[in-house]
Amino acid sequence: MSDGTQPTAGTPLQGRRLIVVGAGSRTGRAVATAASAAGAAVVLAGPDPRKLEWTAGELAGPSEVLAVDLADERSIAELAERAGRFDHLVSTAAMPANGPLRELELADVQRAFAAKVIGPLLLAKHLAGQASEQGSFTFFSGVAAWRPAPARTVMATTNGALAFLVQALAVEIAPVRVNAVSPGIVDTGSWDGLGADKAAFLRGVAERNPARRVGSPEDLVKAVFYAIDNPYVTGTVLHVDGGGRLA
Repeated sequence: MSDGTQPTAGTPLQGRRLIVVGAGSRTGRAVATAASAAGAAVVLAGPDPRKLEWTAGELAGPSEVLAVDLADERSIAELAERAGRFDHLVSTAAMPANGPLRELELADVQRAFAAKVIGPLLLAKHLAGQASEQGSFTFFSGVAAWRPAPARTVMATTNGALAFLVQALAVEIAPVRVNAVSPGIVDTGSWDGLGADKAAFLRGVAERNPARRVGSPEDLVKAVFYAIDNPYVTGTVLHVDGGGRLA
């Protein structure tokens, strides 16, 4: 794949069917591309079919594009109907609602909860019965839940709620496993808006992190593969933050 991830022989994704929600984002694209290279048939899901088609064009193996809106239960039910049986689902979906508390718009807050909390809950509701017995759901939380900051209240809350949701779902839909990956500062392109200040920002993060680096999409892909591969891991949050939540 383009970011350097090289799947190993004998991967548990060989011959499996994987749904990637948020496959139009850079992180979702990295997961889908690595999974395809590892031998999985990939269902690419998200709100923007154009981005999904772009991802599909980068895959080595079979894929299917299905639109879904995590704020719309009917859309999620339609995804379940069209996707059919599958082995693993990964959702990288996020819709941040950042800004000072007094300036937050309710609609933005609701979209943030739809992406991180309500959407994952409804994905489990409608798709858990179609997962294989050894299947799994992997959602994306985030370091903001463990290191809240001003103007990041909604981000901290949604990510924290998701961390508890995976525990509850792991019990309710067992033996299907449910886990979360919690990224720290990862250079996925989301910081490109900083322009000329981006390099200094990432350098400062690396200097503070115990791992002395920022993350890459490859780091997140490895965590997702671990959550999928290990049959004794469920209800767990995998922190991929270089120790950032501790610094």
